[in-house]
Amino acid sequence: MRAHLLTVVLCLAVPATAGAQSIAHGKYLVERTSLCNDCHTPRDAKGELIMSQGLQGAPIGSAPIHPMPWADSVPPIAGLPPHFTSEQMVTFLETGKRPDGSMPRPPMPPYRFSHEDAQSVMLYIRSLKK
Repeated sequence: MRAHLLTVVLCLAVPATAGAQSIAHGKYLVERTSLCNDCHTPRDAKGELIMSQGLQGAPIGSAPIHPMPWADSVPPIAGLPPHFTSEQMVTFLETGKRPDGSMPRPPMPPYRFSHEDAQSVMLYIRSLKK
């Protein structure tokens, strides 16, 4: 009976640990490799990121040298954008395409994450407060 109980406890613990590791990996990708905060987090008067408002959306602080389609602002992504389901966000991160099939305007890069990395990023941003 004890061995069975231990097996059940271990099986229940693995997904939680795996989930926590996946969220930590997503945080790493968002903050260290993709640098999502650079655009999706507002800045103060000195140009410093206001991390208490992390990934809450912001005005774009740059413009193209030559005329081209360019986003006016960056949407909030903390907690997932309201028009994205978790599955749609993963697909967006894998393909660069919005749920309607369109591409976002620059300066948003068309990311091509692996499925595992896209899932980790989605879990991380979904875990944040809106």
